Amino acid sequence: MPHSSSFTALYDANVLYPAPLRDLLMWLALTGLFRAKWTETILEEYARNLVIKRPDISRDKIDNIKHLMNKHVCDALIEGYQNLIPAIEGLPDPDDRHVLAAAIVGRADIIVTYNLRDFPETVLGQYNIEAQHPDEFVRHLIDLNESLVCSAAKKQRATLNNPPKSVEEFLDGLAKQQLPLTVAALRELGEFL
Repeated sequence: MPHSSSFTALYDANVLYPAPLRDLLMWLALTGLFRAKWTETILEEYARNLVIKRPDISRDKIDNIKHLMNKHVCDALIEGYQNLIPAIEGLPDPDDRHVLAAAIVGRADIIVTYNLRDFPETVLGQYNIEAQHPDEFVRHLIDLNESLVCSAAKKQRATLNNPPKSVEEFLDGLAKQQLPLTVAALRELGEFL
């Protein structure tokens, strides 16, 4: 699907390993409200952490998820950012430099991450990039176009069929992902989910 927006969001690895949030972010990426971006390094970090946290999920299944993400989200994969990594300074954890380097090369407006402290405004501001918690990010999307966000959430809920989830069960699952603003807004739109 072609993107109708040039607004670009880079997904950090930590927002990809809780499956309910990753699935919501993937469905939202298909709405055209923004461009979703990531790198193979971010996907590999997600995969490594998922293997540790969920040893019941096979590496083949995780690799398939990565493949499907790259296949279905148009132009999501950022490449050619590695040579910028050594020039990135000021982040609390030098291991996060690859994320900012990718955001710069991918022309991201925001980095969607749970780890806001790892991406200080003083450093990101130099590149006109902002770090945003996934709850704030999704809540902004709801404000931008609630019908497209509801449609994405409804599609996600429709895939949860083993067992099927009621709107309330679906929202309870999202609430466990530290998304109080998003869940509160979606509860009010429950009839569309």
